[in-house]
Amino acid sequence: MKRPPYLRAGDRVGVLALASQVSYDALFEGLRMLREDWQLDVVEGATLRTSYHQFAGTDDERRTDFQRMLDDPSIKAIFSARGGYGSSKLIDGLNFRRFKKHPKWIVGFSDITALHCHLHRLSFESLHATMPKLFGQEGASNAVETLRKALWGEPLQYEVVAHPFNRTGTATGQVVGGNLCLLAHLIGSLSELDTRGKLLFIEDVEETYYNLDRMMVQLKRARKLDHLAGLVVGQFTDMKDNDTIKFGKNANEIIADFVAEYDYPVCFDFPVGHVPDNRAMIVGREAQLSVKSESTRLIFVN
Repeated sequence: MKRPPYLRAGDRVGVLALASQVSYDALFEGLRMLREDWQLDVVEGATLRTSYHQFAGTDDERRTDFQRMLDDPSIKAIFSARGGYGSSKLIDGLNFRRFKKHPKWIVGFSDITALHCHLHRLSFESLHATMPKLFGQEGASNAVETLRKALWGEPLQYEVVAHPFNRTGTATGQVVGGNLCLLAHLIGSLSELDTRGKLLFIEDVEETYYNLDRMMVQLKRARKLDHLAGLVVGQFTDMKDNDTIKFGKNANEIIADFVAEYDYPVCFDFPVGHVPDNRAMIVGREAQLSVKSESTRLIFVN
């Protein structure tokens, strides 16, 4: 995997909206932190102030905004201001020729999973991490600090308490994954994720339990669960059940059933996903996962 250069004070970075529209006022704290606390030179994309229905501009407007920053060698990182929906609509029209000569960190999560998977196919590391719209939310300090550490090249390791559903063991591999809905959505496309020998992490938000079950069926039938080095189950927040007949299992129970036949280590309730404490995950970076009876540890290899 190719690694973009780490950041340092004074570097230029871009902030734009790759998917759904964003309120510019909601970015005040995030932009302030980038400029004042991290001392970065922030270039604001046009899509921070435009909209087209639910999107932050038409597909062409969002693609043009992103392409301009991809092509600019002076920009060292690009932050998507928020997720929502729409980044996968841009991928096939993007040109990564100049990006490959001057790679930069692409930062975001949720819908931005589509880009992380595509960049992984191109053999570039990227950052599944919190976004400027969320920098100032209560409880986000861990998420923001782990993003800063990842961008500055500082050691990154996490330790969390054990979960009853965990399956113990130790494994190493490249860290890949993100939003489960997007991982399933990309199967069969040019951005489809190769999970063989990888440490896969998954998370999602506002899904029904039956649809979570269906997405896990999709991963299993596509053999995305067969040859993992390990599985990291993040946060499945604001899940919904049927109004009439209940599905009968919660998110962790559903996932545990689908991976019961395998022997790789599995950890649950990891701090990644649609929660304030959304720890940065370096997609494509080698890491060691150690799941023990008392705790789980994930250590990225610098």
